Amino acid sequence: MAGDVRQNLIDCAARLFSRNGYSAVSMREIAKAANANVGSLTYHFGTKANLLREIYESRTAPMNARRLELLGEARRIHDRSDRLHAILRAYVVPAFSSSTGSDGGGAEFTRMRAILSAEGNEDARSIIAQAFDTTSRAFIEAIGECVPGAPLEGLIWRSQFLLGSLYYALINPERISRLSDGRVDGHDHQRAIDEIVEAAHTSFLALAPAQNARTDAV
Repeated sequence: MAGDVRQNLIDCAARLFSRNGYSAVSMREIAKAANANVGSLTYHFGTKANLLREIYESRTAPMNARRLELLGEARRIHDRSDRLHAILRAYVVPAFSSSTGSDGGGAEFTRMRAILSAEGNEDARSIIAQAFDTTSRAFIEAIGECVPGAPLEGLIWRSQFLLGSLYYALINPERISRLSDGRVDGHDHQRAIDEIVEAAHTSFLALAPAQNARTDAV
């Protein structure tokens, strides 16, 4: 029972944070949504920051593990262009792997990440960095190996654009359907993955110095 209460508090908090942000949601609101009392929250987590940290740890650990597993496989590909494709898929696919967010994928957790990133709350910023920075650095390094001579600044900026496209494709697929007058299904995850990867692949390859742009793997 204690485990059920704890998990329910985590799930309700994640849902509220994804709708209203971190700063605007009180411990009392979380407890009410979970049909619990505030004492249960403080017993299990102590503070709201600790609760947020638990949400991130429980959802990002499986996604990060899967990303790194796929990254390891991708880095064994010899051809640089093909390797870059595989690296980008290793980053993108796990984010689409769940519709509930229980393993870090899905719209709800992604929406929460986007809202909290924009809020600028210091607790949230620190927790997000702890959850993602190590994995993100590993991917940036691997991408850089596929584009010899690419400036670090460009790799960082374009990795941020990749994250932004991933966020938006997950949290607002309806816009794709609306702008295409229904000819494109924004909820088609496989198509979304393919389009994000292709766009990012072209973007990163464009960072190659002129003398490398015409060469494949050596």
